[in-house]
Amino acid sequence: MDWWITFDQQAADYLPDLRIEKEEPMDRHTSFRIGGPARRMAFPERGEQLVLLLDMAARCGARPLVMGNGTNLLAPDEGLDRLVIDTSAGLSRVEAGGTPGTILAEAGASLARVADFACRQGLAGLEFAHGIPGTVGGAVCMNAGAYGGEMAQVVREATLLLPEEGIRTLTGAEMAFGYRRSFLTDHPDAVVLRAEFCLTPGDPAAIRGRMKELLEKRRASQPLEFPSAGSTFKRPEGYYAGTLIDQCGLKGLTVGGAQVSEKHAGFVINRGGATCADVKELIRQIQERVFAQAGVRLEPEVRIID
Repeated sequence: MDWWITFDQQAADYLPDLRIEKEEPMDRHTSFRIGGPARRMAFPERGEQLVLLLDMAARCGARPLVMGNGTNLLAPDEGLDRLVIDTSAGLSRVEAGGTPGTILAEAGASLARVADFACRQGLAGLEFAHGIPGTVGGAVCMNAGAYGGEMAQVVREATLLLPEEGIRTLTGAEMAFGYRRSFLTDHPDAVVLRAEFCLTPGDPAAIRGRMKELLEKRRASQPLEFPSAGSTFKRPEGYYAGTLIDQCGLKGLTVGGAQVSEKHAGFVINRGGATCADVKELIRQIQERVFAQAGVRLEPEVRIID
């Protein structure tokens, strides 16, 4: 029996009020605006629903994909024979923590919203995250960062769901943060439920001013007017990916609807009608040219899912 038939039966029995869409186009849920239909997409509103969904997926033989805003994902044109779980709508609560200077945020909360909340509380430390177009779960997983700040500096602890152990809370040190990696990148089946941030007191006006300054920098230097997944490649040691790509004369290189941004060579953008195949081929050509001319292997930062 196909997994989704069993899943539909169990969902009707155990989660009758949960929104679940059939054959939901992924291009509606990724910042690249690329991707065919997901076999099933669920939108949990409580952590208990997320836990139950993952348990049901295991029993049905489904491969779950937990996502937030889809800002770092490239989904296949033919679609996904998977259970996609979107946390961005329902699992997005943000509140003050139990101790002074802390904030609790669920996995689907946008970084912009968490940074705004911190600002209103007079807490500094998340200004760098305000312009990162992702959610807490993905940011913690990838140790997202910008303008000298990163999650490793502010995450006090993260509560995870691990397939074999259940719910477990790890300290910031136990999260083993590194450049675009963490405990979660080494344990891809683990799922972020929420994170606690430890921040420092600050003047709300000064915090707001810093966030505005960084946002203006981002708008001036990045092609935010086009769909993309942010920086396409990780920063190679001793180099900057965008600089290498520019030096190899690749700005404006196009495959189908995908293009190396003429504004910032570190971004592959969707100029209109780009497919997953277009983007993957463009990434391959960039990697090939940069290695041939500079001897540097570029590793994608965008997560290519199947």
